[in-house]
Amino acid sequence: MSKATDNWDAHWEEYHRSAEENPAQNYRRKLVFSLLGLAGNGEGARILDIGSGQGDMLADVGRRYPGAGLMGVELSHSGVAIAARKVPSALFVQRDLMQTGEPAGEARGWATHAICSEVIEHVDDPAVLLRHARAYMAKGCRLVLTAPGGPMSAFDKHIGHRRHWTPSDVRRLLVDAGYEAERVSGMGFPFFNLYRCVVILRGRRLIEDVSATSSGAASPAARAAMAVFHRLIQPGLNSSSAGWQMTALAKAL
Repeated sequence: MSKATDNWDAHWEEYHRSAEENPAQNYRRKLVFSLLGLAGNGEGARILDIGSGQGDMLADVGRRYPGAGLMGVELSHSGVAIAARKVPSALFVQRDLMQTGEPAGEARGWATHAICSEVIEHVDDPAVLLRHARAYMAKGCRLVLTAPGGPMSAFDKHIGHRRHWTPSDVRRLLVDAGYEAERVSGMGFPFFNLYRCVVILRGRRLIEDVSATSSGAASPAARAAMAVFHRLIQPGLNSSSAGWQMTALAKAL
């Protein structure tokens, strides 16, 4: 992988607007909410987002569960800066979880619930990342993980995907990283898979679509296509385990 591929500060500066509009993001958040298993306004829960990016996930979590405490751990300085403006009620920590280190102060053992969404495909050894993230979690913390499956697109490679996953691979990873894997499955057939097929067939032209403006927003054509898929990619319409969206529920030991 080139250094440019892994430049996450540049990534969030260039793509943060188009990421917000991505229908796959919206679909994943609904899957995450269903797996978190929280009732009411989340009072008493402490939710950690591992690889919190530009804060979109925690922004939605905060709206859904206003009574919960929120924390994000993110490698990118740009991602942390964007996220802190977007979700001022959350604590964001800039840290490389691939490196050895301890959480500061009360952050150790803090989380009762954790999310790791679309992160493990970006690192060479995701078991190391998940082991280091464990230090932020209380014993028994409920971890919800999502990862891409199916073929890899040109855009996936452009933003640094190392690999895509199968349910058996995800289960093995969780066990190797010291978690109890309770449920692992593919999701998203047929419409999520169809969306992914469009992304794959678009090839490198999608990179140009998404990079079309200096504001980081997608081109009008790309935005129109995403609007259609926002309606189609809904959990009730895409529940088959043949889908290319990997989901997992695990417990920190």
